[in-house]
Amino acid sequence: MAAIDDVVILCGGRGTRLQEHTRSIPKPLVEIGGEPILWHVIQIYAAQGLRRFWLCTGYKGELIEEYVDSREWPEGVEVRCLDTGQDTPTGGRIRQAGEQLGERAFCATYADGVADIDIRALIEFHRSHGDLATVTVVRPELQFGIAELDGDGRIRGFHEKPRSEHWVNGGFFCFEHGALGYMAEDSVLEREPLERLASVGQLHAYRHDGFWECMDTYKDAVQLNDIWAAGGAPWKVWH
Repeated sequence: MAAIDDVVILCGGRGTRLQEHTRSIPKPLVEIGGEPILWHVIQIYAAQGLRRFWLCTGYKGELIEEYVDSREWPEGVEVRCLDTGQDTPTGGRIRQAGEQLGERAFCATYADGVADIDIRALIEFHRSHGDLATVTVVRPELQFGIAELDGDGRIRGFHEKPRSEHWVNGGFFCFEHGALGYMAEDSVLEREPLERLASVGQLHAYRHDGFWECMDTYKDAVQLNDIWAAGGAPWKVWH
């Protein structure tokens, strides 16, 4: 079975909850530790041996293309931009990119999430079960601390920002070419395509228990910058 070397990265959204930054630049170019978060995402994969990156651009995509052209990437790494349309939803963007790859299987992810994920273990897991798709699931920290109560309402203590008991989509996908048949130009990946794949038994979950964070808001961007500045960013799996 051929190795997976292609990574499709969704870079086309408007990042409306990061408007402090994204009025002038697209969300993937918001910086963490002096480098765009897109750079961090590419580094996570490149450090673990993946070599071809396909950036699905849309909103302010010309700025992403200028950034890509201005960088020197690690030896053997290719980074290409695909204009997938201003308002194309995530499923449509994945489909457009996947069709560029012929029959090859590929990884896919968002341009705003970082993790200390073992990409090779994810790919091996995907290959082992034989389904068309794998989605990494995570248990994020809750935004607020919780109060622990006894039966009559007395507070026994507090637990600061515990992990959710539920698994959620953390990005970091693997898709076989056949999964594209479940995606239409106007489909949102996280809705009908994944739901249909699940309904026909073609979707597996890869559980990631380590660090994971999504830069969804300005507060998230500040937190990630603070983690990086402290010198121990868990997602820094490269040297």
